[in-house]
Amino acid sequence: MPQPDLTLTPAGPALAPRYSDRHTAAAGTPTPPPAAIPTPRNSYLRLFAVPGARAFIVGNLIARLPMGMFGVSAVIMIAGAYDSYALAGGVTATGMAAGALTAPWVARLVDRYGQARVAVPATAYAVLGHLVLLLCVHEKAPVWALFATTALTATSPNTGGMSRARWAHLLKGDRDALHTANAFEQATDELCFMLGPVVAALLCSTLFPEAGTLVGAALFLTGVLIFAAQRSTEPPVSPRTSAGSPLRVRGMAPLLAVFLATGAVFGSMEVVTVAFVDGPVAGPVLALQAAGSCAAGLLYGRAHRTARLRTCLAAMALLMTMPLLAASTGSLPALAAGLLLAGMATAPTMVTGMGLVQRLTPASQLNEGMTLAVTALLGGIAAGSATGGWAADHAPFAAFGFLIPAGAAALALTLCAATRVDGRA
Repeated sequence: MPQPDLTLTPAGPALAPRYSDRHTAAAGTPTPPPAAIPTPRNSYLRLFAVPGARAFIVGNLIARLPMGMFGVSAVIMIAGAYDSYALAGGVTATGMAAGALTAPWVARLVDRYGQARVAVPATAYAVLGHLVLLLCVHEKAPVWALFATTALTATSPNTGGMSRARWAHLLKGDRDALHTANAFEQATDELCFMLGPVVAALLCSTLFPEAGTLVGAALFLTGVLIFAAQRSTEPPVSPRTSAGSPLRVRGMAPLLAVFLATGAVFGSMEVVTVAFVDGPVAGPVLALQAAGSCAAGLLYGRAHRTARLRTCLAAMALLMTMPLLAASTGSLPALAAGLLLAGMATAPTMVTGMGLVQRLTPASQLNEGMTLAVTALLGGIAAGSATGGWAADHAPFAAFGFLIPAGAAALALTLCAATRVDGRA
């Protein structure tokens, strides 16, 4: 009941109702709630509707595209200047090895001090390394200088891991939305590693050999600056604890072993496919695997029920036999179709695996945990590339090399079953 107000009238003070009779009569009726803002039905549109998400997605996309450009650009640049693909491959392999060693330490600093405080100077230092390498190649410096300067690029932060950490922070408690976000990130990885080499080769061939490295360095720094500027979505820095490496978390080491074997699938498949096709169409044919993975990842992200890791690995082991069977026919279109099918198993496997890493890793060490997974994956890619190259050189028959990725997929499944590392993302 509204309380009356004391008002002055010509007859003296009088009590008057605070509200009009109409409002008083309506006081007992409930006020209708405000109209709800419609929520997009598409799961990916709901991700983009998260406040601040679009800005950091754009920055991260710009920063991740060069990850697929630097390797090809360095090979073209060094091989053109020194007339040696062996030297070019050795220098790029050295850069990858140095990055694999330093990545967990950079990620630990990101967890401890924040993404913006660490990622920006680390990126600036890595970009400086790429530019110094470019100058050394342009001036035809001694070979040892190339190996020394490529190690300077090892401070590159794991932009994909930082993006996944933001989603884990923004979508905490919503497993379905986080699953969709992980699928989107995996599809982004596939897209960048599919487009990056194409863009790099185009720039180096149409402009000048150093163009790919220059453009890649500019995009990398610009993207990280845009990404780091979105402070509203940055995960808070957790208090420093005495917790050891995420490697000590129960189940993490066996899971990383599965990532190592999975990386061998990717590395060997790339080498044996290039060796089998042996022509200018090798790139487009190989890109079909990434295209299949990208499409499957986006579809998997919309699924309401996720698969267990063992199920994903079993599907990958089965589908990795498709390129082997297709190559046995000697038909290039058949191989292209086989690679497309094989690629459809890789993204769901990676999405589920990364989801398990997020579940096992403490929130205060999330960047470090995911970077360890990426490091294991890169180690597997390097081992798979070496094994695939040996198989291609010593193959008793043309399709022999495709036994390597099929065997690596079977090994990943066996490790998962033997160590009982399983679960849904």
